[in-house]
Amino acid sequence: MKKAAVWFLGLAFACLVFGAAKEVTIPFKLFKLKNGLTVILSEDHTAPTYSIAVVYNVGSRDEKAGRTGFAHLFEHMMFQGSENAVKGEHMALVSQNGGSLNGTTDNDRTLYYETLPANQLDLGLFLEADRMGKLAITQASLDNQRNAVQEERRLRVDNQPYGKTFEAVDDLAFDTFSYKHSVIGSMDDLNAASLQDVQEFFTRYYAPNNATIAIVGDFKTDEALAKVTKYFESIPSQPTPPRPDISQPEQKAERRKQLEDPFAQFPRIDIVYRIPAGDSADYYPLSVMSRVLSGGQSSRLYQKLVKDTEVAFSAGAGAGQRPGPSLEQISVTVRPGKDLAAVEKMVYDEVAKLQTEPVEDWEMDKVRMTLRRNQVSSAQSTLGRAANLAVTYVEFGDANLVNTEYQKLASVTKADIERVAKKYLVETNRSVIITMPKAKPAGPAGK
Repeated sequence: MKKAAVWFLGLAFACLVFGAAKEVTIPFKLFKLKNGLTVILSEDHTAPTYSIAVVYNVGSRDEKAGRTGFAHLFEHMMFQGSENAVKGEHMALVSQNGGSLNGTTDNDRTLYYETLPANQLDLGLFLEADRMGKLAITQASLDNQRNAVQEERRLRVDNQPYGKTFEAVDDLAFDTFSYKHSVIGSMDDLNAASLQDVQEFFTRYYAPNNATIAIVGDFKTDEALAKVTKYFESIPSQPTPPRPDISQPEQKAERRKQLEDPFAQFPRIDIVYRIPAGDSADYYPLSVMSRVLSGGQSSRLYQKLVKDTEVAFSAGAGAGQRPGPSLEQISVTVRPGKDLAAVEKMVYDEVAKLQTEPVEDWEMDKVRMTLRRNQVSSAQSTLGRAANLAVTYVEFGDANLVNTEYQKLASVTKADIERVAKKYLVETNRSVIITMPKAKPAGPAGK
C-alpha cells in the first residue's frame, strides 16, 4: 500500500474520533493589581485541583556580558527559602499537601509553578508571594546554587554529546548579545557573580510589575482575585527594567563552523536560518513547513535521509518561537562513513522542493491533524493551561493567542509555505555547524 494511502486510513480513523470535537477554547479573565502585577484567572471545576504559573519577564537575553547565567541561577535561588518559608520548606509544604512544583528558564522568561488541591489555594499564593517579595538571598545560598548550576552545566553541556553544538549554533547565527549566549551561562561568569550582583538582579527583575500570574482550576474568580490581591498587592513595584536590544542585523552571507566533540559518536549537521518573531505572520507557515519536513516517519527528511538513502540515523526540523528573532533549525545525525557534503546537499534539495513545488494535500491534512491533537493535548491539564496563558502573555502581550494560534496554523496554505521557504531558506540567511566525533588516538603498534 502506498504511503499516502496508509496515511489516509489513519486520518479517516482520527476524524471519527476527533472530527466532531468542538474548538478548544480556554476561558479566562485578566486583571491588573495596583503594583502592576498581571493576573489571569480561568475557572475549571472538572477536578478539585488548581495550578498556578508565575512568569517573570526575564531570561538570559537580559544578562550582560561577563554576567551570564543569572536568570537560570535564580531558577535555583528561588527555592532556597524566603522570610516565612525557610530553605526546603516551600517544597515540603507543597509535597505534603499532595502537590507538585518546579521551575524553568529560557531566553525570554522564567517560570515557576505548582499544582495543588483546590482547598490549598492560599498555600500556593502565600508561598509564591513570599519569595517574590521576601526572598532570602545569602552568600551561603549563592555559593551552594552556583555550584549546583555549574554541575548542571557539566552534566548537560560540557560532558554531553553535542552539548557544545547547541551553544555554537546560537553564537554563530546571532550577532547581538541577547540571543548569542547560552541560558545556562559560562563557568567564568558564574564564578565572578557577587552577592551584590545577584541581589541587584533580583530587585530589578523579580518585581510584581515584571510578572504575570495565571491560575487555572477549581475556584471562583472573585474569591481567587481577592486572595491574589491579599497576598501580592503589598509587594512594592520597581522601576521598569531596561529591555535589551533583541534585533539582529541582516545576515548577508552563509556562516560555517566545524566542531570536534569528544563525546559524540557520529557526525552531525546543523543548518539554521534566521526567522522572525513567533507571533509574526510568517512564523505560522514556517512552523507548518517544519512539520512537513520532519513530522514523523512519513515526513520528507525522514523518508529521504533515514529510510530511502540510509545516510542518517535521524533528521529533524523546527521553527523556534521567540518574541524576538529566532531560528529555523534542521539537524541531521549522519551515519559513519557517509559523505557529509552529499548529505547536506540532500537537505538543500528538499528545501528547494518546498520553494518550487506545492506541498501535497495529504501532507497538509497530516499537519493539521497533528496541530489539532497538540492543541487538545496542551489544554488537558490545568498546569498546561496556566503555563501557556502566562508565558504567552509575557512573551507576546496577548494571552488569547492560546485560543487563536491553532486557527492561524491551520489556515496556512501551500502558497504560504512556498513563499516563506523562498524568503527565509536561502544561502545568505544560513548558518551551518558541522560536529565531528573527536578522533581517538591510535593504539600501540601491533594491537
